[in-house]
Amino acid sequence: MVLLTLYILLAVGFSFLCSVAEAVLLSVTPAYVHDLEQKGKRAGPVLAALKAQINSPLAVILTLNTVAHTMGAAGAGAQAAAVFGSNVVGVFSGILTLAILVLSEIIPKAIGASYWRALAPSVGFVLAALVKVLHPFVVVANKLTEKITHGAGLEGFNRAEFIALADLGARQGDLNEQETAMLKNIVNLRELQVRNVMTPKTVVFQLPANTNISQFFENYAGKEFSRIPLFDDQKKVTGFVLKSELLLAHAQGQTIKELRSYQRPLAAVVDGGTLLAALQEFIQQNLQIALVVNEYGEMQGIITLEDILEALLGVQIVDESDKVNNLQQLARKLAKFRRPKT
Repeated sequence: MVLLTLYILLAVGFSFLCSVAEAVLLSVTPAYVHDLEQKGKRAGPVLAALKAQINSPLAVILTLNTVAHTMGAAGAGAQAAAVFGSNVVGVFSGILTLAILVLSEIIPKAIGASYWRALAPSVGFVLAALVKVLHPFVVVANKLTEKITHGAGLEGFNRAEFIALADLGARQGDLNEQETAMLKNIVNLRELQVRNVMTPKTVVFQLPANTNISQFFENYAGKEFSRIPLFDDQKKVTGFVLKSELLLAHAQGQTIKELRSYQRPLAAVVDGGTLLAALQEFIQQNLQIALVVNEYGEMQGIITLEDILEALLGVQIVDESDKVNNLQQLARKLAKFRRPKT
């Protein structure tokens, strides 16, 4: 009876542990492994090595699992015949098969898949040691599978999977709605073009460069824009001025000076360029505003750092002085009014 119990424990117990280890190993994500490595955890490099050569730990798990099933079932069957008689072997085998299915496959794999984060470090160290102990079996298994897998190991996420993970995090309550939207917008930043978020030329507030300070405050003091593009006699944008500098000049009595005296250079970005490229340009050159041009260098509008942040956040940034929330919508409405009737 003691041997029968030992064989049953061998068949079920070892298989239970192998199934837990397999479920944990296959559930570990690249992001989790990278996080452990970034935090300096010892389990990080161990799990990374196992996932990079995943056939090796799987070969160890399946080898031990097969040995446990085969030896345990065979020994238990023989002992059952010796203890209870050969006429009950069939019934015993059926019960043992059901026990192995439930106790060493279904339950442990559910445990491994559910609690893999807590179990992963321990499982990683154990599997790493077993890979060394069972090295001959690992070598044979790798030779048999390397032509099929072509060395496939730890893989990252593609863009679609990252967006799906953000949605999943929102559904599970790990991310709120705003965080999910920001993550998805960041991923899509290189898909959006500058023309999608710029302020179109038709609604850009701009002034002649020869306008003087006095004229500006007499006619445009109420304008809410803090950066104002300037154009020359040929209607070509030459730069921009800061309204704050004009206020200071006016306070100092420099009313006859022209706006061109306070002009700053205005960088240009192409309307067909991506928002990601534009953001990088803004950061590298410390820009707050840029001229948007087409492939021929013709002005199409302007874009500000605020426009890019709005695309990232997925919301309109509006202060108390903004009279129009969406200047692109205003441009489309004006275009309808200007279109000649037929």
